Amino acid sequence: MSGEVKKIMRQCFILFLLLTLSVSRMCAVDAAERAAPVRIGVLTEGFGPTTGAVGLRDGLKTLAYRENKDFVIGVRFTQGDASALPAAARELLQRGVDLLFTEGRSAARAAQMETKKVPIVFAGGGDPVGLGLIQSFARPGGNVTGVTDLDLELGPKRLEIFKEMIPGLKRVLFAYDTGDPYTVSQLDRYREAARRLGLTLIERPVRTQSEARLVLGSVKKSQVDGLLSPRFLSLNIPGFIIETGLRQSIPTMLHTSYFVEQGGLASYAANLYEVGRHAARLVDRIIKGARPADIPVEQATRFELVINMKTARALGLTIPPSVLQRADRLIE
Repeated sequence: MSGEVKKIMRQCFILFLLLTLSVSRMCAVDAAERAAPVRIGVLTEGFGPTTGAVGLRDGLKTLAYRENKDFVIGVRFTQGDASALPAAARELLQRGVDLLFTEGRSAARAAQMETKKVPIVFAGGGDPVGLGLIQSFARPGGNVTGVTDLDLELGPKRLEIFKEMIPGLKRVLFAYDTGDPYTVSQLDRYREAARRLGLTLIERPVRTQSEARLVLGSVKKSQVDGLLSPRFLSLNIPGFIIETGLRQSIPTMLHTSYFVEQGGLASYAANLYEVGRHAARLVDRIIKGARPADIPVEQATRFELVINMKTARALGLTIPPSVLQRADRLIE
């Protein structure tokens, strides 16, 4: 991602809000009876404040928890660097958090590797069973539960919407990190969807960030009709996709609305704010004494299509009315 974009993002970072109050016990009492607030550590590989964390906070408030009285939230983010997540998780644990809230696959795995005792509630992250986070949806086992975003199931639908948005779409480039097992597991679904939709999926496996920059930086508009982003921030592939899309006037389909706000054309995914609010109910149960091992993992129920109309105009695109009518949010 360009230095200017990073500069803008850094200006809205929450560097780290952690908590000067003493450690509170996780016990089965009403929030009003607590001597000190529950300390919740948020772990994400994002670039700053996340909609999932905001949803968690608002969800707890809806459940009558008072921020800074009944709970406090500290955020630790790694600006797209998944390798920094274990250290960030350890830092949160050393600060004495009572519960970890993670966003994304890598954050959940890092938290799980660092503690088997502190409760972990994940938001999103794809397939939690396949990733080894839980034993089953009904009985997670261990210290982990959460809300899955059904991303594997949404992949084919995302490609289908991309074609509806761009009637002339034929060749779609998909760059991905070969070291990311989740993205590799998505390939068969994307390949099958591409065949069904009459699209050519141009796969570009990359192994390093410099290779990702080189591969995406060399893409020309004459070679492809669209760029499809992988789910996670690994190797900064989504950032390079946005840069190439804007520079070469190529439509882009992303996985989260955050990247659409940064100039991507569109995204289709679970509404992460609602996932955070949903997760607040699980946090509430843990605060009241339930074990994560016994709390069934739940699924996201709200999904959103977000389109950046400013980007569409810059690309000279006219989005079909049928797609615009289905959009949950239009960025002007």
